[in-house]
Amino acid sequence: MAATSPVIPPWLRRLYAAPNTHVGRRSGRTFHTVLEVARYDQVAGEATVVAGYGHEADWVRNVLAGGPVEVDLGRGPSPAAYRLLRIEEATQVYAGYERRYRLVLPVVRAMMGYFLGWSFDGSPEAVRRMAEQLPMIAFRPLDTARPQGPSPG
Repeated sequence: MAATSPVIPPWLRRLYAAPNTHVGRRSGRTFHTVLEVARYDQVAGEATVVAGYGHEADWVRNVLAGGPVEVDLGRGPSPAAYRLLRIEEATQVYAGYERRYRLVLPVVRAMMGYFLGWSFDGSPEAVRRMAEQLPMIAFRPLDTARPQGPSPG
């Protein structure tokens, strides 16, 4: 019997392939990074991602250095604003992520433990510690008539 591929909605396929474009803080070179979206707000057009390698990931450091950022959410690259989520909001985003992926929760938690470097059990204490260690950044395509840069919040 032939294996069938799961039916993935086109919008979800685009989100998983959404690259983030940023400029190197020292080199000035343009970099493209594919990031997994932990939450997508269709109304605001805002995609929230987890920095799996923490605050020291090059893409995080480049983005937070204030250089130009572009996102591609399936409609081509667009200048973007970004904001670093506060711990409380990040824990809520992760709770929603766990609800959406509850069928594969053991795998998700094992993966989080790998990135964190400690056993992640999903408890409120562990989620808060994770949110402190792995920042979440929300990206929102900008209206080209507005100035670019970090959004307030």
